[in-house]
Amino acid sequence: MIRLKRMWRNKALYLMLLIPFAMLILFRYVPMYGVQIAFKNYLPSDTISSAEWVGLRYVMKFTENYNFRAIVMNTLIIGVYSLATFFCAPTLAICINYLTNQKFKKTIQTVSYLPHFISTVVMCSIILQIFDARSGLFNAFMNLIGVESRNYMGMPGAFAHVFIWTGIWQDVGYASIIYIASLASVSPEYHEAAMIDGATLLKRIRHVDIPCLLPTMCVLLIMRCGQVLNVGYEKVYLLQNSMNIEASEVISTYVYKQGLTQGLPQYSFATAIGLFVSVINLILLVTVNKITGKLSGSSLF
Repeated sequence: MIRLKRMWRNKALYLMLLIPFAMLILFRYVPMYGVQIAFKNYLPSDTISSAEWVGLRYVMKFTENYNFRAIVMNTLIIGVYSLATFFCAPTLAICINYLTNQKFKKTIQTVSYLPHFISTVVMCSIILQIFDARSGLFNAFMNLIGVESRNYMGMPGAFAHVFIWTGIWQDVGYASIIYIASLASVSPEYHEAAMIDGATLLKRIRHVDIPCLLPTMCVLLIMRCGQVLNVGYEKVYLLQNSMNIEASEVISTYVYKQGLTQGLPQYSFATAIGLFVSVINLILLVTVNKITGKLSGSSLF
């Protein structure tokens, strides 16, 4: 009874909560009804309920595909490579936190944030211009140090490096915001006590800043591990060409092509692949969450 009275007293807040809750139900849970397409021979002329059940046929079709190993390996290479650069954002946050000139600090923050707000299409156009074999800025710089111009966007071995490091350039500033906020919550008394004890800057970072960031880093790392196979198709697809496709064909672009660009779209096949990826990501998320919880004491659940 007391709880009901408290809810009624704060009814305005609960009404505000209904909006995001309704959006979550409408756009996240209701579409889950269509997941059953992965186990059916669905055609656009059918309804989901009337389509023929085929079990795991399309999952097996994907795992038995001659491109399966190459596609999964390309996805893992980009996903794990991206995971390895996870510490760029907290490193930038720590560097920004120790800048004393406020104008310079704000300038660095603004410059590092801006690329995040460039659309993927425009960003890919910029990347293609930078790495152009004839007039690209990168080749112009390499020529100055005696390296001949190369078509880096046509080199399969260079694709992952270009994709990941341009992604860092675009997103590291925005990703560092949460770490800067965490560092702002550190009491100045800890730094003052450390300096009185003779701690150097590196020791203050190691013993004051990093322990403060560790819980946030653990949670974000767990979430990143749960997205290892979810390499977004937009940027990969826009940078993909016939010369680098052996390294740039990942699961998301393969699903896009099978589900939308074929003469007869294979909705069931594309949905089965998406479900396969989601299950693997869930397993990774639960495993990493358990390991991180035991090692650091911080976990999602």
